[in-house]
Amino acid sequence: MFSELTVIDDPTPRPGPLNMALDEVLLGTKRTPILRFYRWNSPSISFGYFVSFAEACEIARNRATVRRWTGGGIVPHGEDLTYSIMIGSKDAAFALASKIIYQRVHLALGSALREIGIVSALVQTEARKISDSCFANPVVSDVIENDRKIAGAAQRKTRNGLLHQGSIQRENLDERFRNAFARLLGDRIIASSIGTDVMRAAEELAATKYATDLWLRRR
Repeated sequence: MFSELTVIDDPTPRPGPLNMALDEVLLGTKRTPILRFYRWNSPSISFGYFVSFAEACEIARNRATVRRWTGGGIVPHGEDLTYSIMIGSKDAAFALASKIIYQRVHLALGSALREIGIVSALVQTEARKISDSCFANPVVSDVIENDRKIAGAAQRKTRNGLLHQGSIQRENLDERFRNAFARLLGDRIIASSIGTDVMRAAEELAATKYATDLWLRRR
């Protein structure tokens, strides 16, 4: 999918607002496409830009909450493998339709699962929405295992690029899976980490946007 892919396997568990801010800041760096794996410092939920705060609170049950910049539903975090993909506007993949990017990412994800012995499939038809809980509502190109949705994602496209935020609700996804997923997405892998300037900008953005009540309760 990408000729080059920068991979950041972020080992430090972080609060939701900082995780969201890091994704937004990394999108703005306009580097080669970036794949970031990340962790949460406490059981949390993230919820889509258009989801109401009240609906999110009903599902949160005292877990930390953060509103995403991307769309989609309500996603539990802590036991999942969370990742994001940032595609700059100058990369060839940016010209693809968002739904094509969604499908190709999940095809690579499914192939990586197969490499570690997990059989999955992509959803082919839309089901009726039953709630704002992301994993209760499989959509086309989501990943299912034994008819249960295990991977979904949300996107936001801007003039700077496309942000794809995904969650895999599956245990035992170790380094083998992460390496396979990266390899299936990028022809050339560039291992990287979060730099000081990016972290400083993300901490400021988290404090002024993602951690504020104005952002959290905007709907």
